[in-house]
Amino acid sequence: MKSPELPDELLSLEEKTERCQQLIGYRFQDPSLIVSALTHASVASSRAHSNERLEFLGDSILGMVVCEQIFRSYPEYLEGDLTKIKSVVVSRRVCAKISKKLGLEKCLIVGRGMMRHGMPRSLLSDVFEAIVAAVFLDGGLDVARKFILSHIEPEIRLAAEGQSGGNYKSLLQQMAQGDLRGTPVYRVVGESGPDHSKYFEVAAEISGRRFTTAWGRNKKEAEQRAAGNALSELRGEEPPYASNSFLGINDRASDSE
Repeated sequence: MKSPELPDELLSLEEKTERCQQLIGYRFQDPSLIVSALTHASVASSRAHSNERLEFLGDSILGMVVCEQIFRSYPEYLEGDLTKIKSVVVSRRVCAKISKKLGLEKCLIVGRGMMRHGMPRSLLSDVFEAIVAAVFLDGGLDVARKFILSHIEPEIRLAAEGQSGGNYKSLLQQMAQGDLRGTPVYRVVGESGPDHSKYFEVAAEISGRRFTTAWGRNKKEAEQRAAGNALSELRGEEPPYASNSFLGINDRASDSE
């Protein structure tokens, strides 16, 4: 009979680092790097021994790799379009999403009080960036690039689809008619602002199911974002244009408070 697994908080440091290496598919030559990447300031002997320095480095490496990839993949896009894609892909929301998908929350070395009210998204985002830096320092840029792109390329494609105009609605139409046997309907459920500068809140519906609403500077933009929310929810992912991203406020900026 298989013995039950220990709760995450009872795992030893060695067990957590071993689990993390298995989850990310990379074995460290210098084990101290993965320990540092997983260690939150709440348990570190000093902030210099937490993952904050690695997070700083990982943020820059992640940004560089993403910029290079979208630059090469979308030669027809102008600087403004590339910037918008990058801001989505390197956001806290996406980094936290990747951490959660990998299961990294089970590996974190944190103080007991940190988990009292659930796992903060910022903590999940930070540990992904710290691991990026740790892989870079241990294995070099090519290894780090391979690790990053194995998880980030789907997010680049999603962001590019939303930026290229019409694709969220087109993709939702295809999915709805193929898998759900329905047709998306877009309903205006709210408005805000003066007549000369109105914002609209739109919900996408398919066969009676209403998805998370989205705001836009006009009905067309709101419909695009509502379609993006519906696609994400159908894929079991967090909607990218939920009401807390009202008016397209940059995700990273809103999370850094």
